[in-house]
Formats: sequence, structure tokens, C-alpha cells
Amino acid sequence: MKRFGLTACALLIAAVPLAAQTTDATDPILPASITFATSTGYWADDGNAPAVTRPPAASTPNAPAAATAIPAAPSQPRHGYYKLFAVRQADRTAKVYLQQIAQTETGPEIVSTVEVQELNDLNPYVTDIRPENSTGRLNEPGLFAMVYLKTDPDGDANSWTVIIDEFGDISVEKSGH
Repeated sequence: MKRFGLTACALLIAAVPLAAQTTDATDPILPASITFATSTGYWADDGNAPAVTRPPAASTPNAPAAATAIPAAPSQPRHGYYKLFAVRQADRTAKVYLQQIAQTETGPEIVSTVEVQELNDLNPYVTDIRPENSTGRLNEPGLFAMVYLKTDPDGDANSWTVIIDEFGDISVEKSGH
């Protein structure tokens, strides 16, 4: 019995730090307005390349704050991945954003956040966002993702591709079936 008591006490003491790390359900890590997201693709540069940019868009409510480029010393190589996500608006449509994320020694850092204007001009009802490849293995730098959206809430969803090539150029096109 004494052995059981000591074991139970040891387990309780060990569990206290673990319990302290849990997250309160009322303190969300991800805002409820983010309905779909995928992190995919990769990029690498010598530290001197500019962040992914697009033409400036009008300010939008619920839009993520624009990020500034991560200061990098000249010729300091850096690398990372892309995140494509939809933010639901009050009218149930969504805004689609693309982020360039750097992998740093202290963890991921946002290099840039840009609006995918070609999709947002459609006032879409986004129904899904998926990467081309869910295995995590890519042979070429860049991004290829599919955004499924409706322009009428009662209509059928169409698929659109968002592609970033190895040079960082972005193209958005309706997928042909």
C-alpha cells in the first residue's frame, strides 16, 4: 500500500507541469474567422531577395496585419514555406491571403502577407483549400494549391489554382476539368 501511495504521489507531482501547459478553450490560438488553411511548398534565397508581394489592395476588415520583411544580413541564406488561408467575412464570403513564412532558429516568422486579389474580387464563399501534395515532399521550390469556392452560396463549387513558381511569381487561374 505504501508503494502505491508513493507512486501515485510521484505521478501527481509529474503531472503538474503538464497541466500548466494546456490552453484555455476561451483563448483561441487560431481566430474563428480563419475557415481553411494550408501550409505547403517551400522557398529558399540568399537573404537578399524581396518578400512575395502583390499590388496593394484596399484595406479590409478582419484582414491580417501586413508583415514587414525579416531583416537579414547580406548573403545570409534563409528558407521557409507558404501558407494559403481564407478569412470569413461578416457576409459569409471570404478573403484569401498568402503568407511567406521563414524558418528561423527561434521558430517560424512571417516574411509577408498578401491578399489574393484575383479570388477576392469574386466575393467567394470558400469551401476548401488543399495543397497539391500532402506528403510533405516537394522536388521543386514554389507552391501549388487548390482553392475551392462558390460565387453563389447555393451554386456549385469551382476550383482555382494558386501557383508560385521557382522565381516567386504568383499566378491564379480557374482550373479546367
